[in-house]
Amino acid sequence: MSGRKEKQTRKITENRKAYHDYHILKRLEVGIVLKGTEVKSIREGHFSLGEAYVVVRDGELYLVGAHISPYKEGNRFNPDPTRDRKLLAHRHEIESLEIAVQQKGMTLVPLKAYFSRGRVKLEIGLARGKKQYDKREAVRERDTDREMRRQVKNFLR
Repeated sequence: MSGRKEKQTRKITENRKAYHDYHILKRLEVGIVLKGTEVKSIREGHFSLGEAYVVVRDGELYLVGAHISPYKEGNRFNPDPTRDRKLLAHRHEIESLEIAVQQKGMTLVPLKAYFSRGRVKLEIGLARGKKQYDKREAVRERDTDREMRRQVKNFLR
């Protein structure tokens, strides 16, 4: 038996729309600063990255537009469900992301949230927006690939 434990991760939510709307160029795991009742609400699965994005403000990363529903057992001091939440990353990583975002067409999008060793982590991606024809091409490619797999499956029967 090894003295080293396996890294335990449990996915909370994934921003599938980000993969449809953006070309993901670089990925980064960051921590997220939360209040106690927010963590409890996330454990129940009440977390949405739907319209969320990441901004660099005063040399710090912030998650904007993510929705964490109020904890049902909480009290009147539950935080605002859509408040901006600070993200934790190393200074050199933030500086490199800030330089990259200043380029035309580049943005930071949250890709997925998960628990890692009991802590909520967020995977963010440096992304470039897709054009409409890129989206159509991706759908067409996915359909042809699906059709090809279906034909191979039927052929092997």
